[in-house]
Amino acid sequence: MAASPQQQGQGGSGGGGWSPEQFWSLLDKADRRFARVRDLPLLGRQEPDAFAKAFRAYTQLWRMQQEHRHRLLDAGLRRWQVGEIAARIAHLYYAQYQRTADTALLSEAFVFYHAVLDRAYFLDADHHVTPAKHLRFLARFLLVALLLARRAQTVPRLIADIRALLEDSKKSFQEAEYKEWKHVVLEILRFLRADSPFMNMRPLRYSYAFDLPPDKLPTVPPTVKKRGLVLSDAILCSYYPNEVKFTDLSIDVFRMLQCLEWEPCGSFALNNGYSAHDESGQNQPNLLKDLRDAALPPNPLKTILNRPSVTHFLTVLATKCEELPTNGIMLIYLSAAGEMGTSGFCPDTGENVVRHFSKFDISSTTSHTSSKEEKEPCLWLGCRETEGSNCIYPGDLIPFTRRLLFLVIDSSISYAFKSIHGIERGETAAMLLSPSSRSSAAGFSGDSTRHTGSQFTMFLTAPLQAFCLLIGNNGTDINRDAYNKAEELLSSSLNEWATTLVASSALHPVWVEVLGDPLLRRLLLRFIFCRATLSLFNPTSGKAEFLPTCVPPLPESVDAESMLSQSCVMRVASHFGAAIQFAFAEITTWPDGDAEEAGVTGSSGTASKAVPETGRDSDISYSSTSSF
Repeated sequence: MAASPQQQGQGGSGGGGWSPEQFWSLLDKADRRFARVRDLPLLGRQEPDAFAKAFRAYTQLWRMQQEHRHRLLDAGLRRWQVGEIAARIAHLYYAQYQRTADTALLSEAFVFYHAVLDRAYFLDADHHVTPAKHLRFLARFLLVALLLARRAQTVPRLIADIRALLEDSKKSFQEAEYKEWKHVVLEILRFLRADSPFMNMRPLRYSYAFDLPPDKLPTVPPTVKKRGLVLSDAILCSYYPNEVKFTDLSIDVFRMLQCLEWEPCGSFALNNGYSAHDESGQNQPNLLKDLRDAALPPNPLKTILNRPSVTHFLTVLATKCEELPTNGIMLIYLSAAGEMGTSGFCPDTGENVVRHFSKFDISSTTSHTSSKEEKEPCLWLGCRETEGSNCIYPGDLIPFTRRLLFLVIDSSISYAFKSIHGIERGETAAMLLSPSSRSSAAGFSGDSTRHTGSQFTMFLTAPLQAFCLLIGNNGTDINRDAYNKAEELLSSSLNEWATTLVASSALHPVWVEVLGDPLLRRLLLRFIFCRATLSLFNPTSGKAEFLPTCVPPLPESVDAESMLSQSCVMRVASHFGAAIQFAFAEITTWPDGDAEEAGVTGSSGTASKAVPETGRDSDISYSSTSSF
């Protein structure tokens, strides 16, 4: 679509009978089609016919203006109209990315958005492009740039343009509209501050430059029964009052969204970060060809829900489960504030939770009525004014357990979802459940979700960044080489956990399936790292409310108390000089040959203590490309 006229040839609009009237007629038709598809729901595996027609119309328009630019300018075409065509093509590419999760389409959207910005198509638009319309264009471009991690040049430029345009156009806005845009600018700044110190350290996506290719991952023995299920679809939903977000993307969903995708190219590693990447899009007319490796697996389809009603959430979930392939796994990510209810549940009363929810078994022939005095724990997906339409209960997910669900629950009442285990309708649900409490002494304050995002979600999506914040290293003066070495140490630890898991005879069948999918495997291994770290961290050690859990349980060989887990955590902690902040077993030791290498000075300026090993951990021979 973005190909040059030489690539297009003389087909389509290049005939001798072409006239400017054909362009204006097609432009009117394209605008009508765009209006029809702009608000179509981004759900379903089949592309709507109206979307394909709109895309086709704008493709023809773009070719016409490329081939007949001078004649069209003489006929009255203005530069802002060319810019609007390019911006709408970019919008359609982004919408198609939302539907298909193909990051190559995101790159195509970037090229068209950047062309509009770089060639200043909207600067001479006079009254044809209002300040509000121009700001919406910049905000959409900013979202695409953030998703592509173009944080070095493009993102700062867009933020500066948004702020300057807003101030210059202040008089043209109504007071309420101006305040709305001012709030958007504040949201953008909060969003960027959430993780700016660690930006460009490594991509959130699964990258072959940092993560092992799927064919090199440890696998379960051939004797273990395996169905070969893969992550196919995901629903991502987050809501906290005053949470860090930009448009419909909270910082937690933003991280999880990318964590469930494959990095489309090697530019991140080749340039040691996106800061050295050519962000102009110039001389790259077809990023769809240049960036998409045909050998990469397809990304799972993802649906982002922003403050949905429960009926809408369940409708989307039912639709996705209905369309889920026979070998598919559905991931559900819920990050929201919880209400404990009035039954006095706590993380230590899991059996009581199960008994409480079992009476709501929809297959039971006995009628049960819950009184107003006995409420279930629930997640709030919106404001608390209308309880029935904004809160979701663990029992709401039970009908959908006919398919394999992978649940990531990040909430103070995450433990309540244990009640699902054992009463599924067909498939055992795999669950990663966050701690029920956050300690202010643990590097993340109780309201950290409002500032840096969730600690649990960060461990799953950017584990080393979460570890640094936990030990008090905010990344402002972090050494890149030291950070890369820590990534290498963490990679070797994750590899060891993976090897231990696949060799365990006590591994539950649902985790066997999870380990077969690289994206889910990475989440599970990072969960083990999170659990071990928080279990050994002095302020939270031995306190169940500060520790994450998983259902079904994992083998004891990867428990936090195991020598393997302690050595893995101590290896990273000692690298940052933070071993003293953890409660390691006294029998945990590090061989003399590695003691000097382990004693790296961290941000606190203190040398690390001895670092442990398990029987075969004395030599760290993994390269930096062995990360999960």
